[in-house]
Amino acid sequence: MEQKLIFIKDTDNSQDRINDFYAFFLNALKENKLDQAAQVVRVADIGIYDKGLVVKISGGANEIIYAFVQEANINDIVCRSVKEDKIIPELLFKDSPKQLRIVLRNCGQIDPENIDEYIACDGYQALEKVVNQLTPEQVIEELKKSGLRGRGGAGFPTWLKWNLTRQAKDIQKYVICNADEGDPGAYMDRGVLEGDPHSVIEGLAIAGYAIGANKGYFYVRAEYPLAVERVEKAIKQAYDRGLLGKNILGSDFNFDIDIRLGAGAFVCGEETALIASIEGRRGTPRPRPPYPSIKGLWDRPTAINNVETLANIAVIILKGASWYSAIGTEKSKGTKVFALTGKVKNSGLVEVPMGITLREIVFDIGGGMISDKEIKAVQTGGPSGGVIPKEFLDTPVDYENLQKLGSIMGSGGMIVMDESDCMVDIAKFYLGFCVDESCGKCVPCRIGGYQMLSVLGAISEGQGKLEDLDKLQRIALAMQKASLCALGQTAPNPVVSTLKYFAQEYHDHIVNKKCRSHKCKHLLNYSINQDKCKRCKVCAINCPVKAITGDKEKGFFIDPKICVRCGKCFDVCKFNAIAKE
Repeated sequence: MEQKLIFIKDTDNSQDRINDFYAFFLNALKENKLDQAAQVVRVADIGIYDKGLVVKISGGANEIIYAFVQEANINDIVCRSVKEDKIIPELLFKDSPKQLRIVLRNCGQIDPENIDEYIACDGYQALEKVVNQLTPEQVIEELKKSGLRGRGGAGFPTWLKWNLTRQAKDIQKYVICNADEGDPGAYMDRGVLEGDPHSVIEGLAIAGYAIGANKGYFYVRAEYPLAVERVEKAIKQAYDRGLLGKNILGSDFNFDIDIRLGAGAFVCGEETALIASIEGRRGTPRPRPPYPSIKGLWDRPTAINNVETLANIAVIILKGASWYSAIGTEKSKGTKVFALTGKVKNSGLVEVPMGITLREIVFDIGGGMISDKEIKAVQTGGPSGGVIPKEFLDTPVDYENLQKLGSIMGSGGMIVMDESDCMVDIAKFYLGFCVDESCGKCVPCRIGGYQMLSVLGAISEGQGKLEDLDKLQRIALAMQKASLCALGQTAPNPVVSTLKYFAQEYHDHIVNKKCRSHKCKHLLNYSINQDKCKRCKVCAINCPVKAITGDKEKGFFIDPKICVRCGKCFDVCKFNAIAKE
């Protein structure tokens, strides 16, 4: 029997559960003496969302996809679908959201630890074409025609970065894959590296050929152990096949790759801080110019691209620039991978053509809101991005349109918010993240971020003043203009965008001392509805500061002067008798 692949993905993103199911499948295969006939592969993306544990079986007469798989189903799947190639109708997944998968083309389709499966999907054909048929200038020209822009956040034209590095005069040059993904809720890089590491290795090698570099580095955060493991295996396999090292594919091109692990500092996503980290120094940015394309790693010309950018390279070379440039908008070509999360039914990685609207992503692919509450806003670009209100849901998603709305594409985080989300609280969360992650090297970021966070804290506690809003705008402008790197320059974006679109919420917090979303606990007032209260005393027993007094005859009451607004009474009451306003 031909060996089958069992791809498993927990669409609820529980790492513990996926590891448990991985072990369950291995055990079931062994017990049924099928451990040589099938291989279990954990994947970060399979193109299906909000369906519990998803199992995809390939290699037989039928490609089978099951959803909402439970532990009790595993032995049945192994015996019937793996051994006998039969379908279990009650588990069958029949619907799939429509996407355009270029970067994620192989994720959930091939075994990421088997180079032969990547090669069977046209893997390394682009590298062979490049080193044997094209000059470096022709490769760069093809990228120029394709319109590919860097997917790491800034959207800088990929061809231009490569060309600047190629034109730099130096005997030694480097290329770096930036996989230091640090945005809260984002895992696009992890998904690609875990599901298709060879596509990124091939893209990195082509980048090396184009700019004249013989050395490349993967900079991967250590919190991605499976991604690191699979990249290491893929690099070794590529060396064994002569796809890395000396005289690649019989050409004169030599190229080596090493891995460096990041310690989780968000600022190391900035290219000059990343370079410092690889060199063994503290990861802090330096002033530019000179740019890394002129003076980068160990003061040599260096091109840095992120995972998603490099995963596009091989397919562009094989299918052609005209094919790629036909996808997307006039200035934003191709597709974009987003980590769609928040108050949306189908959270997960999605890959869509540039120009699709926010509404299509949230409702057609994301399945709409997870609760009965209305959508309030969509936040894009992570801590560096902005909050886009619901009235702009029909805006096409591309670099220019998002920037006009006060947000950015970023690396691809997309968080959906509903009416229960407080915009002051959201701005405080993102700014707090940036303050924690600031390297502290420059004053505007170090001091400005802290001062803005202090003002937001006062507003959320009901101690704000209307003049604080002008203060926030002034500090934000100073940070945007004077900060050393993009972390400080973009850190005010969530604050500025919420001030622009949700000014009334700030006004309510300051003037009316109210938080409409009931998220700012200092502005909440808890009371007991005597008509609903059953006088069970559970709230009083659980109150940590004894703010609830009374008895079963007269009823129970909350003393607002003692109450610390912890919400414990609200949580434990089974009769909805606790009101908060």
